Amino acid sequence: MNENDIKTEIESLKTRNARVEADKAWETSLTRRAAIAGGTYVVVWAYLSVLGVDHAYFHALVPAGAFVISTLTLPIVKRIWLERSNLKQKF
Repeated sequence: MNENDIKTEIESLKTRNARVEADKAWETSLTRRAAIAGGTYVVVWAYLSVLGVDHAYFHALVPAGAFVISTLTLPIVKRIWLERSNLKQKF
């Protein structure tokens, strides 16, 4: 490998790392969580309304709320799992 190949490879790695960091930021963002919870609420509300369920707007809160709760508890579960599996030291 010559110097130009090495520079090209380094730039390629920097570009990839930036893309990976952006994807990670999106996966953990409040915007993503709110969009999924809101979308879930609207879809379930519409479905329950079509079925004729009374107070569909209220019942649609259950799956949307469950999603929000699950996203809030997963980091805690991950931390406990890493500590118990002794993988935390590697990161």
